[in-house]
Amino acid sequence: MRLQLGAAILAAAALATISCGGITDPSTNQVETFSDKVTPVSLGGTGGGPQHHFNMSNNGEYSIKVTAMTPTFNNFFGVLLTFGSDCSSIVGQNVLSIVGSQALAGAVFQKGAYCVQIYDAQGTMTASENYTLTVSHP
Repeated sequence: MRLQLGAAILAAAALATISCGGITDPSTNQVETFSDKVTPVSLGGTGGGPQHHFNMSNNGEYSIKVTAMTPTFNNFFGVLLTFGSDCSSIVGQNVLSIVGSQALAGAVFQKGAYCVQIYDAQGTMTASENYTLTVSHP
């Protein structure tokens, strides 16, 4: 009898967490796609692409992946994830990102406005690169 009561309390607590905006299962994440261009430092550019804004409206897990760069770039570049409407608080950074591999991933502990940006972290880009990246987030 006690075991049944304990299971019922746990089930009710789980349902309350889900109905109150608990953790989102990654299989139900939104996937946003962003495309633009990054100009390398070597060509007098800033070395960074534009900031892409998105909102994480729940707790859960996120992942960021650059899926394409043209012309083909076969070296490391940087991916930066920031928090806040002004993109000022660094959440994650990877200066050894490569096309086709997950660049950043982690848990979302704070709901709100985020920004993602790619950049010429190593100063090795020799041409402007058009890119596409995807962000999976709750």
